[in-house]
Amino acid sequence: MDSRELALASLMCDTGGPGELSVGHQQRRTKKWSFSLVVAALVGAFGSSFLYGYNLSVVNAPTPYIKAFYNGTWYRRHGQPIDPDTLTLLWSVTVSIFAIGGLVGTLMVKMIGKFLGRKSTLLVNNGFAISAALLMACSLRAGTFEMLIVGRFIMGVDGGIALSALPMYLNEISPKEIRGSLGQVTAIFICIGVFSGQLLGLPELLGRIWFYTNSIFGKAGIPQDKIPYITLSTGGIETLAAIFSGLVIERLGRRPLLIGGFGLMALFFGTLTATLTLQDQAPWVPYLSIVCILAIIASFCSGPGGIPFILTGEFFQQSERPAAFMIAGTVNWLSNFAVGLLFPFIQKSLDSYCFLVFATICIAGATYFYFVLPETKNRTHAEISQAFAKRNKAQPPEVKADSAMTEEKANSQTEPDSSSTLDSYGQNKIV
Repeated sequence: MDSRELALASLMCDTGGPGELSVGHQQRRTKKWSFSLVVAALVGAFGSSFLYGYNLSVVNAPTPYIKAFYNGTWYRRHGQPIDPDTLTLLWSVTVSIFAIGGLVGTLMVKMIGKFLGRKSTLLVNNGFAISAALLMACSLRAGTFEMLIVGRFIMGVDGGIALSALPMYLNEISPKEIRGSLGQVTAIFICIGVFSGQLLGLPELLGRIWFYTNSIFGKAGIPQDKIPYITLSTGGIETLAAIFSGLVIERLGRRPLLIGGFGLMALFFGTLTATLTLQDQAPWVPYLSIVCILAIIASFCSGPGGIPFILTGEFFQQSERPAAFMIAGTVNWLSNFAVGLLFPFIQKSLDSYCFLVFATICIAGATYFYFVLPETKNRTHAEISQAFAKRNKAQPPEVKADSAMTEEKANSQTEPDSSSTLDSYGQNKIV
């Protein structure tokens, strides 16, 4: 009996016969989702990306209370109320210091990960979150608003480390067949965190809403008493869109979701501009603006919001990933800081046309990815590198064999005479 017959016999024993190949293949795909793998992903995301999303939104809800705390502390120290410009500066620092901390955390990932590894980095990172929570919780009793600002900075450090270490960890523990779906756990828990922060901002709980969302919906002509509930719906849409992306990413692929997401965002940004310009023409136009905003959020979370975390892990070999995530994280945090700082001025100068700036960026992103980005679904690092070279008509780079390539070579040596069809089923079963 030659090697092909041996492989076929082994395969038939595992699946029950040639008529049950597809059943056995489906069973193997199901086994990829082991209990320990799912628990590791959920627990890691809950302690990492959830906190990032929560701290993005929760700071906006208690805005008047924090400003009152700042004013009261200033009065006790100096015997007079705080100057309005100084109060605005302190509040801006409180909000933006989170992004600065995120940048610092991103720059620390490579150094920490080199000594501790991915898992231990995530565990140690909880120390930053606990320290930040204690500082912010005790700032009111201590009468020191500096503790709140420092706590926001340290929480940003936690977020910067989390958004680099968690995607790397999920990428490296995932089989390539479910790498995209498991990678979307990062984005899903960011959205759940944002939603939780928005939930605490309902009038029945804290009496405030998102600062920028308030101005956008107010510009759309929405009554003030309805804005908190509409804002809450954005968090729900974020979560649902991220979950949808995680369910379909292994069927549709990364490329269609990413390019399609950018394209739809550009479309709805343009439509939103038109509805804001024409909002006085009919009573239903402001509600069309709401639909556009929700559609923009859904488009973002279904592709551009989470897939870049997955792609960064897939583009680079294991030894190169910390540096890659450091660069990607730096761009991400600087962009967050720039948008948060500049959007009010853009909105003030361009009025209802401010969203055309974002539409232009989305069109440029979709165009770039259409011509440059290959599909990475279910591919090894070597195959992705070859796809890049083929798409860009360049010489494929010399790459070191990663774990997936090593496994494939071992399988091919075990069954040198097997057909390609038999390899796709038999290699994983025999080795």
